[in-house]
Amino acid sequence: MKIPVLRTARLTLRPFEMDDAPVVQRLAGVPEVALTTLRIPYPYEDGMAEEWISTHQAAWDARESLVLALTAESEGLVGAAGIELNAENERGELGYWIGLDYWNRGYATEAAAALIEFGFRELSLNRIQARYFIRNPASGRVMEKTGMRYEGVLRQHMLVRGKFEDIAMYSILKSDV
Repeated sequence: MKIPVLRTARLTLRPFEMDDAPVVQRLAGVPEVALTTLRIPYPYEDGMAEEWISTHQAAWDARESLVLALTAESEGLVGAAGIELNAENERGELGYWIGLDYWNRGYATEAAAALIEFGFRELSLNRIQARYFIRNPASGRVMEKTGMRYEGVLRQHMLVRGKFEDIAMYSILKSDV
C-alpha cells in the first residue's frame, strides 16, 4: 500500500525518497538534533540515512509504522515525523525531529497535529502517545500544543551513551478530540 501524503497550511508530509538521504544525514546528524531524540544515532554516518529510508515502505505495509518527510515549500526537507503502530492495542507512538535551522517555527507542532488527526481518523487508533528526554522541554511544548496530556516521568528509563535518562510521557485519546 502506498505511503500517504498529508498536507497542512505550511507543510507537505510525504514519503522519504533516496534523494533525501544526504539532507537527512546533514539535518539529523548534528548533535543538537541527534542528542535530543530517542532514536537518532550519533554520529550519523554515511549510509545510515539510506538504510533508514529503505525500511519505511515495508514498515508501512506491515502496519508497524508510518514515517514521513516534512517539507516546507520555500525550504525543502526540514525534518521527519511518524507514528509507530501497535494495532492490537489501537495505539500509536508519535515521534518527530526538526533540523536545527528550522527550530522555533512551529513545524513540529503542525506535523504532529496532522499525524494525530490521521492516526485517529484513518488508522482508527484510540490512543497516541509520545515521549521525550526531560532535558528537551521544547519537545514537551509541542506535545502540549497538540492537546496531549502529561502522564508523568519514567525515571532513569533509558541508558543513553552511558547515562540514565528520565523520559516524560504524554498522550491523547480519541475521546479527547
